[in-house]
Amino acid sequence: MQLPVMPPVAPMLAKSVPDIPPGASYEPKWDGFRSIIFRDGDEVEIGSRNERPMTRYFPELVTAFRRELPPRCVIDGEIVLATPAGLDFEALQQRIHPAASRVTMLAEQTPASFVAFDLLALGDEDLTDLPFARRREMLEQALRDAGPPVHVTPTTTDRELAARWFEQFEGAGLDGVVAKPLDITYQPDKRVMFKIKHERTADCVVAGYRLHKSGPDRIGSLLLGLYTDDGSLASVGVIGAFPMSERKNLFEELQSLVTTFDEHPWNWAKPTEGVRNPRDNETSRWNAGKDLSFTPLRPERVVEVRYDHMEGTRFRHTAQFVRWRPDRTPDSCTFAQLEQPVTFELNDIVPGLSAATPSRVPADPT
Repeated sequence: MQLPVMPPVAPMLAKSVPDIPPGASYEPKWDGFRSIIFRDGDEVEIGSRNERPMTRYFPELVTAFRRELPPRCVIDGEIVLATPAGLDFEALQQRIHPAASRVTMLAEQTPASFVAFDLLALGDEDLTDLPFARRREMLEQALRDAGPPVHVTPTTTDRELAARWFEQFEGAGLDGVVAKPLDITYQPDKRVMFKIKHERTADCVVAGYRLHKSGPDRIGSLLLGLYTDDGSLASVGVIGAFPMSERKNLFEELQSLVTTFDEHPWNWAKPTEGVRNPRDNETSRWNAGKDLSFTPLRPERVVEVRYDHMEGTRFRHTAQFVRWRPDRTPDSCTFAQLEQPVTFELNDIVPGLSAATPSRVPADPT
């Protein structure tokens, strides 16, 4: 592979801001795997946010890139998994698997799509020093004849329209809005764009903790739960960004709540027949060697957390601590408190994106 911009390349990043800034190009914030695609003839490499290639996990996209992309190009975008119900990040995560046989099966049963939003190189030309407005024009021209599963993200310079996108597109599983100054060059690993994401709060039960790497008497993260309609406590995520001094104080405070798994709703050794084992929610697909065991706590303490949105029954990203809620009872912490976005069709955002209906594939039992 010989391109004017060679892998690996760290993607250009965005900083979080509370409001949509004026005077920029706006586009939806896609919820998938950020990827930079390198194509030189038949050679294709899919780079990732951490600069590691993901080519082997998406063979159907490699085939599509050879068919739909210019012969020699470098394109920044997002790999997504589109369904009639919106984007499905949980199913997309299942695509990262070490077994070649399962990779092949998932490529057929849950095919991915690629949404392009920047052009770094075309032919022999390095475009990274051009302003974004020019790169966007060239991207649209380069992909004018591309078909599914390759798409170009919509953009607008109308701030009011971007605000409507922010409110509406969440119902299709999108993550907010990105604002790009029209004159910015492409700057790898620099936060020169802006992202505006939804922020909400929820009251959750603290059901356990994991220790911090700095010592056996410091809290690393707290495990959060919400009660379902049938009264069971579902694992929904974690919070973990505490000052070091607070980690030790919190450890001491929580010792009076430590219990055994036999007396805990998340007794992994005794899953209820016919009910998905809650421990499945506590696995790490990105770090198979990570110890995800935890110390169980009696579910008596309530914490208010800030989150952006849900992915199924889990917080999509790590939640943020807001405050303790001694005024709330644990059984009042239910899914009913969560705001549900209005449903919005992916095809109304990018025509043809969810035309193919991938089948849901269960998680690999191993």
